[in-house]
Amino acid sequence: MQPGDFVELRGHVPAVIMAESGAVVTYAELDERSMRLAQLLYQRGLRPGDHLAILLENHPRYLEVYWAAQRAGLYTTPINWHLKPEEAAYIIEDCGAAALVTSVAMGPVVAGLGGALDGVSIRLVVDGEIDGFERYEQAIAGHPAQPLAHEVEGSFMFYSSGTTGRPKGIKPPRSSEPYGSGGGMIIALIQHLFGFSSETVYLCPAPLYHAAPLGWSTAAQRLGGTVVVMERFDPRLALELIERHRVTHAQFVPTHFVRMLKLTDEERTAYDLSSLEMAVHAAAPCPVEVKDRMIEWWGPRIHEYYAGSEGNGFCSIGPEQWLAHRGSVGPPMMGALHILDDDGHELPTGEAGQIWFESPTVFEYHNDPVKTAKAFNEHGWSSLGDIGYLDGDGYLYLTDRVSHMIISGGVNIYPQEVENLLTMHPAVADVAVIGVPNADMGEEVKAVVIPVDQERAGDELAAELIAYCRERMATYKCPATVDFVAELPRLPTGKLLKRELRSRYWTGQT
Repeated sequence: MQPGDFVELRGHVPAVIMAESGAVVTYAELDERSMRLAQLLYQRGLRPGDHLAILLENHPRYLEVYWAAQRAGLYTTPINWHLKPEEAAYIIEDCGAAALVTSVAMGPVVAGLGGALDGVSIRLVVDGEIDGFERYEQAIAGHPAQPLAHEVEGSFMFYSSGTTGRPKGIKPPRSSEPYGSGGGMIIALIQHLFGFSSETVYLCPAPLYHAAPLGWSTAAQRLGGTVVVMERFDPRLALELIERHRVTHAQFVPTHFVRMLKLTDEERTAYDLSSLEMAVHAAAPCPVEVKDRMIEWWGPRIHEYYAGSEGNGFCSIGPEQWLAHRGSVGPPMMGALHILDDDGHELPTGEAGQIWFESPTVFEYHNDPVKTAKAFNEHGWSSLGDIGYLDGDGYLYLTDRVSHMIISGGVNIYPQEVENLLTMHPAVADVAVIGVPNADMGEEVKAVVIPVDQERAGDELAAELIAYCRERMATYKCPATVDFVAELPRLPTGKLLKRELRSRYWTGQT
């Protein structure tokens, strides 16, 4: 299935609605424009297996660019628009992009790309002009709105967010299947597990450069649904959009839930959410209290899954299951699970270790055979680098990432547990917990907090937060110190760049 399949009967139906601008792209327009761009790409010499990069904010043109690359058999690499020029340049060069589509809004980043553009033969810009780029609208207008003679499915090639170092390009094997045959696994999931159909109105509140927002938005369009794209997340606007567009399905991250829960009672009850059949969340472990409160507010409509861009495994849990296995991300729906210690030995039920999926999925980290090798063990099982445990019913619980673990006096401490606790303190707007140098213990626990009221930032609030933790968890896990900041290096996807945060405290350490 692909968007063009719906043009004859549903060509007038919105494929995309932009939340703030109200811009609409119908299925007829999406199909026509993607064909024109695909023709341009082909006539300029791109062939299946070549690479196209997208450096766009959440924009009405975003999804048509993706579909053009998809029907031309290309690898599509979305670039995080929050990156600095040198970071974006690295991705453009590393993926070998032969085409780049960007916007005037991205001009400051594009201006700093330098030699990274040398290998980019096709450079297109929307909304205006950038030196060295063609105007997108004018460029595609000169090409026919008809399918390529031989259309084959392209593939995503996402880059990891680089939380522990340089981003990794996650490269799946190239498909030779005809266009329209792709998306089989995710289509099956969203149809049969989450109830997506041609009547679905899907709210995308996160940046399209991230795997889940782009993957689920395009999967919804393979089924003929409407995608409402938020230019930026705002908790009150998200509720308003559900009411305005009669949204049936939405996907969030725990940070979105926290921000919605911190609205006033009056704001939270002001909107009609009755159309919402299901809210799905993923991307990071959700604090139990946060999910409890969301289920209390929205009822049993909240589902969760655990997966990665690598596509090597998938766990899912519905609200009723979750209430019986509070804190779990569910049993595996794809790929058997193994919890292993540092020596590769299987751990018993209830004991935390690195999570490994036994599945037939093959992937590689582009241009990085060392990282690829580290992602697989001697059994051929692969890992996303997360830590967790299984209960007696085979349900998975996430505790943290391998790279985030704090080792203090030889004891392993998982920051996620502390963050989950502090997130719900009424004085905390956001928090990150990291290990910092300690001469005696190696590391000690530090909480870096954005306070709700910056005027309260200081020793008194720090002492209050430390005491709050000590009343509720083992002392050795609790922060020894608290720092207050105005901003954390958190992506709009909800992911913390802990590498960046840790570097503030570890610079000069050996």
